[in-house]
Amino acid sequence: MASRPNALAWLALSLVVIALDQSTKHVALVELRPYEPHAVIPGLLNWTLAFNPGAAFSFLAGENGWQRWLFTVLAIGVSALLAGWLSRLPRSDWRNALPLSLIIGGALGNLIDRLRFGHVTDFVQVYWREWSFPAFNVADSAISVGAVLLVVFGLFASGKAAVKGG
Repeated sequence: MASRPNALAWLALSLVVIALDQSTKHVALVELRPYEPHAVIPGLLNWTLAFNPGAAFSFLAGENGWQRWLFTVLAIGVSALLAGWLSRLPRSDWRNALPLSLIIGGALGNLIDRLRFGHVTDFVQVYWREWSFPAFNVADSAISVGAVLLVVFGLFASGKAAVKGG
């Protein structure tokens, strides 16, 4: 009996995310000065180079460096677990493979920064009047979109299963 191809081919998308993330961070590092906003859409979007030694929303950023290794181990561990999940999925299961690949690409994109610099490079700043969202990057976006897609696709799959079962 021939086995069907697994979803590991979706890791190509992870590589695209990593390449996009690293290339945009490189441009930001070359073209921007730290913490000086450059308006892209006035009143809404700036390019603002920032450095985050912590995790999302600067979680643990104020610690003395141990968090770098914690987030390194987490990125490697989560990526390995998600790649294992991909290996058990059929290649055609895009509703799971797409978000998992985005999350893996984002996690590894930020991991590269942590290993190279000891922090993550951020440069996208969304704001409205006095409110400002923490700066982020392509890798963060891929992780967020992947997580949302997992939840959304999971909810729709649950709804279909409930309808079929009822």
